[in-house]
Amino acid sequence: MTQHDSEHVVTLDPSTFRAYDIRGIVPDQLDAGGAEQIARAFAARLGRPDAVILGRDVRLSGPELHSAAAEGLRRSGIDVIDIGQVATDEFYFACGARRLPGMLVTASHNPPEYNGFKLVEDLPRLTVASEFKDSVFDHTYEDAAEHGELSTWDVGAEFDRHMLELVPPERLRPLRVVVDASNGALGPVWARLAEALPVEVDLLFCDPDGTFPNHGNDIVQPANQEPLRRRVRELGADLGLIFDPDGDRCLVVDDRGDSVPGDFATALLAVTRLRHAPGSAVVYDIRCSEAVPDLVTAAGGKPFVWRPGHVYIKPKMQELDAVFGGELSGHMYFKEFWFSDSGTLAGLTMLEYLSQLGHPLSQELAALRGRYFLSGEINSKVDDVDAVLERIRARYADGRHSELSGIAVWFDDWKFVVRPSDNEPLLRLTVEADSQQLMEEKRDELLGVITAK
Repeated sequence: MTQHDSEHVVTLDPSTFRAYDIRGIVPDQLDAGGAEQIARAFAARLGRPDAVILGRDVRLSGPELHSAAAEGLRRSGIDVIDIGQVATDEFYFACGARRLPGMLVTASHNPPEYNGFKLVEDLPRLTVASEFKDSVFDHTYEDAAEHGELSTWDVGAEFDRHMLELVPPERLRPLRVVVDASNGALGPVWARLAEALPVEVDLLFCDPDGTFPNHGNDIVQPANQEPLRRRVRELGADLGLIFDPDGDRCLVVDDRGDSVPGDFATALLAVTRLRHAPGSAVVYDIRCSEAVPDLVTAAGGKPFVWRPGHVYIKPKMQELDAVFGGELSGHMYFKEFWFSDSGTLAGLTMLEYLSQLGHPLSQELAALRGRYFLSGEINSKVDDVDAVLERIRARYADGRHSELSGIAVWFDDWKFVVRPSDNEPLLRLTVEADSQQLMEEKRDELLGVITAK
């Protein structure tokens, strides 16, 4: 749609306001005028903060939207601290360190033609895009009597120092790790960290490039992990780490070049953080394997299951004063990082875990794979999401149910979760069982129920 303010024709499609963040195709759904309007609406929401942090990821449309957002904030009378091209966790660090709200121009793992915004009000609290939308479209905004000032801040050195305070290099032993930054914003971070770590870091696709030429941006997809898996095998590396382009997610490849499920990684990272905060709570998303609560409990922690999504996990962690939180998707959250997700800190913590393990990661994972049999997340297109969920609810009424997010059902020797997509007519299924045969049997049974006409 187009909308008029005092000076601009604004291209801003309401569908860009998704469940959590703002994401759309540039310029068809979101242009510079739309970015300025979002910034002015965000300024009105905030009132009069001392300043707003403003950054962007590596996308080619980033500079234009970034400049427009700065203009919108300044027209609203708000000072802007421009931190330039950064990873999401560098942005969160800037907001947290200065206790300021912020805007990040990013579309996370969406394709190159997309861009959008993450909006921080007061970490860990972010603006939920779906709740913010009406204020963007229903109001017009007057210029302030005096425009805000613009300053810059190169946040990299302070961010690096904070990361190395949380995982000191002396906790690490000499390892060889391959880092795939997906041509995103974390490449320069890991190039800098490599100089300070007692670890041999092989940088793969670490040059920022908004065309993302080497593989797709959704790092959960097996094809997008293949170059990393191949490089780990070629080098005989101890570990592979892959980050999505904005750097807020981290997934792991073991020494055999095998992908590590996000819930197994969550369990191992939780155990590592619990060593520094014994008895603390750990929050994990409901899709995760029972390996997470089992390992957290064995390590003396208190597991707490919650709904996936950063706008839900972060405040729940703050409420529980949880030391760590993790999602199947690779979002990993840390109390010491304002309860926010950090791909960098997840990667460093995995290096710490492996440094203390004393044997190859694949050996540790073999024990988990021999006890917890996982389907991974499987997507199915359906015509009527609600009707299918009701069919599942009735079919599996004899299990222990939770509707925290979609439908989760536990039985003595297996469990499943079925969740609707936030943006598409899809249902997402995960199944776990005590044996491979039972997992496959129940997976196929549930897919039949989901797709039945």
